[in-house]
Amino acid sequence: QVQLVESGGGLVQPGGSLRLSCAASGLTFESYGASWYRQAPGKERELVAFISSTGGITNYEDSVKGRFTISRDNAKNTVYLQMNSVKPEDTAVYYCTVYRGGSRYWGQGTQVTVSS
Repeated sequence: QVQLVESGGGLVQPGGSLRLSCAASGLTFESYGASWYRQAPGKERELVAFISSTGGITNYEDSVKGRFTISRDNAKNTVYLQMNSVKPEDTAVYYCTVYRGGSRYWGQGTQVTVSS
C-alpha cells in the first residue's frame, strides 16, 4: 500500500523559513516524479514545485521562485520543500504527490500558516 506522509508544517512569521518533508512508502520512490501543491481557503489547488525522479530537473510556480527549493533524497524515500522568506499569501495546506505514467498518489496535506 502506497503511503505519503507530510510533516513540517506549522505557524511561521512573515520572512521566516520552514521545511516540509514527505516520506513515501510502498513504491519504488526513485522511479517517480514528485511535486508539491498547495490549496488556500476558497482557492483551487495549485502546483508549487516539481522535481524529476532523479532530481535533475526542477520547476517552480512564479510566485515562489527564488524563495522555495524542492529537493529529494531517494535513499530516504523523501521529498522536501524548503520555504524561505515566506509571505502571508503562502498560507495554505501543502500536499505532496508522486506520479509515474498513469499512477499518482497524494499525501494527506500539512497546514502552513504565515502570520505575525
